[in-house]
Amino acid sequence: MYPSDFSEVRLTAPNLKRRFPPIGRIRSRTLLLLRWFAVTGQFAAVMTVYVGFGWDLPILWCMVAIAVSAMVNAIISLTHPATKRLGENEVTGSLAFDLVQLAVLLFLTGGLQNPFSVLFLAPVVISATSLSLRNTMLLIVVALTCITVLAFFHLPLPWAPGSEFELPPLYKLSTWGALFLGLVFTSIYAWRVAVEARHMSDALAATQAVLEREHRLAALGALAAAAAHELGTPLATIATVSKELKRDLGSDPSVGEDIELLGSEVDRCREILAKLGQAPEDRYGPINQVPFDLFLEELSEPHLNLGIDIELDMEGDDTGAQVPLIHRSPELVHGLGNLFENAVDFAARRVTLRMRWTERAVRLRIMDDGPGFATEVIDRLGEPYVTTRRRGGVPAVAVDDPRSDPDIQHLHDEGLGLGFFIAKTLLERTGASLSFSNLRSGGAEVRLDWDRESLETEPGPAI
Repeated sequence: MYPSDFSEVRLTAPNLKRRFPPIGRIRSRTLLLLRWFAVTGQFAAVMTVYVGFGWDLPILWCMVAIAVSAMVNAIISLTHPATKRLGENEVTGSLAFDLVQLAVLLFLTGGLQNPFSVLFLAPVVISATSLSLRNTMLLIVVALTCITVLAFFHLPLPWAPGSEFELPPLYKLSTWGALFLGLVFTSIYAWRVAVEARHMSDALAATQAVLEREHRLAALGALAAAAAHELGTPLATIATVSKELKRDLGSDPSVGEDIELLGSEVDRCREILAKLGQAPEDRYGPINQVPFDLFLEELSEPHLNLGIDIELDMEGDDTGAQVPLIHRSPELVHGLGNLFENAVDFAARRVTLRMRWTERAVRLRIMDDGPGFATEVIDRLGEPYVTTRRRGGVPAVAVDDPRSDPDIQHLHDEGLGLGFFIAKTLLERTGASLSFSNLRSGGAEVRLDWDRESLETEPGPAI
């Protein structure tokens, strides 16, 4: 009665690539603009020192290093359309070139003593936000190699004529350490934030697909009303003709019974169309809005013959508060349906639904006697792409980035952890607060708390 398998949004191996667009797909125009900015800034800095301050530096070699970068950019702009999306390896190679070019320029202008050495962070952070962790780590290695070489080998820092600027070795070492920590920390932090943003975007799209599907089904009611209105005119004509036939030929025994049957069928069609023309809330009446305990009983009904005992424990407080009256919204149907199906799937013998309500609040506990939630992921339940339980004593795997795993099939077998995320997102739309824990006696527990007023209010349409 309540589908909760989310089959319409499940990410299987064949469509995984379609659901997750390849990472590292950066437009050629983006990298070109960034490099032109870098070339312009490098040229302005060198000319300011050489011409503006009048300090000595190997200007010819500096211009050659800048010109090489500009030449590479010009070649890429001529050979690649501006809107072309470069592959991950192409982007990695381009950023690695930028690191090496910056290292050459810094070698000519003081090495790590040059304050512009902080620019090593830029290509690595760009990689962290758009490329895989493997390619980002490769660029970190390239950057660390460059700053290590520059710590020992470099030309003097351009300075005022007649004097030479040289930092103490300890300060150089500190600069190297600061750059090392900055490269590692900022890149991993940026990569993690970008991955979570991609996960959340894809998972929210899956949730939206569920709601859109349910609201499309609800829209069929309006189509039915329109059909009833359009069919009313030809049906009235048929009714008029059948009455005239009955008046003219009703006494004829060969056709009289057929004419009577035709009239009764016309009346039946009118009754059906009258029901179709009603608004959903009028048509369903008490069925569309039901007591919460009855809703939970119907929710458990499809699972009664699966070899799992379903225990329903529902009662109010001592004040005599009535059972909450809820709407059969897609959020409740799919959200609670998924949580309940998950409990039945992992239970050994029993699943318990325990509901308590007062005049102001409603609490629902879904408990099973299965293996419980894996301790390593229990704090992350409700996030996208985090699997939830132990199967056969083997801990579930928290999948951080499905695209980085070469073995795609196991994701299809174990699921991508979207079920809990979708259920949590849908139920939070009804005002629910969810928490997950393991029972001391063994098994898992999902606890849902509502403010009664929010639970009894029908959720608005999906945005």
